[in-house]
Amino acid sequence: MRGARLASGGRPCRTYRSVMWTSHFHAVLGAIVVTIGFWLVWGELPLLLVAALALGVAGFLVWQGSTLGRVWAWTCMLLGVASAAWPIATMVQVRMASGDAAAAEPSDEQMGLILTAVVAGLFSSVFWISFGSGIFRWIKRKELEQTQAKAGVQNEERNQSQKKTKNRR
Repeated sequence: MRGARLASGGRPCRTYRSVMWTSHFHAVLGAIVVTIGFWLVWGELPLLLVAALALGVAGFLVWQGSTLGRVWAWTCMLLGVASAAWPIATMVQVRMASGDAAAAEPSDEQMGLILTAVVAGLFSSVFWISFGSGIFRWIKRKELEQTQAKAGVQNEERNQSQKKTKNRR
């Protein structure tokens, strides 16, 4: 343990197991958030469908979420999809509520409900998808910086070793 502390600059090293446990825990939290988002969109969903949705989203987040940032970026993207589905779900619910009057036009109250869903759904879906893509861009920039830093250290080490071999000659 002491060697692990020294190798990480005095901080305790995080093991692969603890990182994966944390990532899986956050994937479950993200799945709960997305499931609640879809539940809010559809209103009444059968418990079996909610459980299947939660398990499917958790599996997807575990599969795609190698880091905490990726887990939450995908969670934001899925919330954007749920928000985009809100107007569609509202239109389906209005159509189902009208029953036999399939050819009848929706009432003013129903049109107001659809308009609210379209405006709020569009706004929130753009927000969540933009937020998620921003997290992905941040992750990509951090990975690029780390790659460049490693390449710089390797080049510096290579230059130092070349200087040592020249000095020996």
